[in-house]
Amino acid sequence: MTSGVERELSAALPDVAREVEEFVGRAGWDQPPQLFALVRTAELVAAEPAVGDRVDRSSVLTPVAQEPLPDGELDLTLAGITWPAAVAGCAAAVQVVVLPPGAEAELDSRVAAAGEPADLVSRLAAEHPEHREARLVAAVLRGGAGACVLRLRGDADTADELVERPDLAPNLLDALRATLEP
Repeated sequence: MTSGVERELSAALPDVAREVEEFVGRAGWDQPPQLFALVRTAELVAAEPAVGDRVDRSSVLTPVAQEPLPDGELDLTLAGITWPAAVAGCAAAVQVVVLPPGAEAELDSRVAAAGEPADLVSRLAAEHPEHREARLVAAVLRGGAGACVLRLRGDADTADELVERPDLAPNLLDALRATLEP
């Protein structure tokens, strides 16, 4: 059974994912991957009263930015970390390339035919004529809830587009959940 606290945290998670995306977005595009610890705001203010005037006390959760990661090291970093018990959840922000439907199968067959390493997929995706750059934020809680926000980068003719769905990045959500396991 889900407790009232877990429901409250789960309800706040999409807002926190948007907050992280907006925070990262203020630095512009082409930012390295970044992790965020998600902590209960009341516990953070109680433990660190000096931050009380820098956080939104009305928010249930506060994202705490960690140092940006070198490009290409998000998976390695996630495989090697475990968050302390005081962390209620975590989030990752990473720039990705989004392809239209059908393009992924085309790339997979090109990579298989070339017999090249998997990083070739990233290069080919970035070179695809219909690719779009995007910033993905995935956030999870210890209770398992997840949220995703994807900002598709606009161009001279189109504005940025924001997509929110809890299942946009299932592999990243699972990797983040694993960092919260004891």
